[in-house]
Amino acid sequence: MLAKYIAKRLLHAVLVLLAVLVVVWIVVNQLGDPARLILPPSASQQLYEDTREAMGLNRPLVVQFWESFSGWIVGDFGNSTWQKVPALELVLGRLPATLYLTAVTLVIAVTLALALGILSAMRPGSFLDRTLTTISLAGVSIADFWLALMLILIFGVELGWLPTSGFGGLEFVILPAMALAFRPLGRLAQVARSTLVEEMQKPYVITLRAQGMSEGKIVRRHALKNSLIPIITVGGDELASFLNGAVVIETIFGWPGVGGLFIQAIERRDLPLVLACVFVIAAMVIVVNLIIDLAYAWIDPRAALTGGRASRRRRRLRTEALTLPGGEKGAVASATATQAIPTER
Repeated sequence: MLAKYIAKRLLHAVLVLLAVLVVVWIVVNQLGDPARLILPPSASQQLYEDTREAMGLNRPLVVQFWESFSGWIVGDFGNSTWQKVPALELVLGRLPATLYLTAVTLVIAVTLALALGILSAMRPGSFLDRTLTTISLAGVSIADFWLALMLILIFGVELGWLPTSGFGGLEFVILPAMALAFRPLGRLAQVARSTLVEEMQKPYVITLRAQGMSEGKIVRRHALKNSLIPIITVGGDELASFLNGAVVIETIFGWPGVGGLFIQAIERRDLPLVLACVFVIAAMVIVVNLIIDLAYAWIDPRAALTGGRASRRRRRLRTEALTLPGGEKGAVASATATQAIPTER
């Protein structure tokens, strides 16, 4: 059953990737003549014609599309018109930097969010609980690019503690990771707090307390695992957003990742490079979503990978956890609904 589900999802992922590439190809081709865009304004008409012929732009549009599409099937996006090297190779060379930034951001956000959420759930109504609510609201409200500029101003310019751009050791990744982690930190902490508060009121927790088990052990051994599905739901979507939101942050901090390369490719109307960037980013998002679904089944066998109605329920729960209608009640409702999923055969 698991192998069949994975095969089905991979086939769906391939179709989604091809559809995304088709849409991007059409949009980019409508932005203007690539030959005009890459040539200086003073270029002669003969140079313009030669450039169009070298790029294959003098052929019918249908022929150009079919040549591009047939190349996508085998992972060939052509050569970058800007760098004159294979586009996909250029993107894959930037991928480790993006994954490094994403990993550090995820560690910061998840670690702090779980710690704050657990402490807040164990002391509802306390000063820490109110502080967490403030952090959550600030994380959702503050724009990533503004926070990045403030971090550069304070820690890079005024205090001089950290470099403001470049790629290297841990000191280079701290500021961009903090800028990316602030929003998911608040959201994850609030979801963890809400689901744990609901879980700690259930009969089995009351029984464990009556048996003398400490609050810390109850949370670590029982309540936290039962609350993981809403947390993983939001965490997985935030991880996918890192791969997209890193476009702005990488540009601000001069980080040599896929995001910064994507912006440069768009500025230069480099269609092969744009398509290669879109392909890599979309593939990573799809892989993250697949991992989330597999994690659901590992944590709660009742959310078995049976497709159909169960998959639609998981997508609905993901939407509910992301929107969090009514604050705490929305996350609690998502957690309760998740636990109610029956096993389908």
